[in-house]
Amino acid sequence: QLQLVESGGGLVHPGGSLRLSCTAPGLTLDPWTIGWFRQAPGKEREGVSCISNMDVSTTYLDSVQGRFTISRDNAKPTVHLQMNSLQPEDTAVYYCAATDLLRCSDSANSYDYWGQGTQVTVSS
Repeated sequence: QLQLVESGGGLVHPGGSLRLSCTAPGLTLDPWTIGWFRQAPGKEREGVSCISNMDVSTTYLDSVQGRFTISRDNAKPTVHLQMNSLQPEDTAVYYCAATDLLRCSDSANSYDYWGQGTQVTVSS
């Protein structure tokens, strides 16, 4: 059983930045493809970004391309989502998720393990 823990959410002004982190206490995330999803009130959960097993590929939702960056810190081990130029429409609960697929997927159904989520609020 893989337990995922997100951190780094908070309240930020438009144009600001946050860095989300996803860890699995006591375990490495290297074997897993990790996805970040978000869900805003009244909306479906959507895939934001993904980094595949062995860092072969990364993917981004079109609306975050160029503003968000996903990366692994293998020394910790942690998967980060650096979010820059945040906008009010980025407000949501952000979740990290893990799958043993060797490629990225933007479908929540592809992921087997989920964190509890961290709130990101972008507001002036």
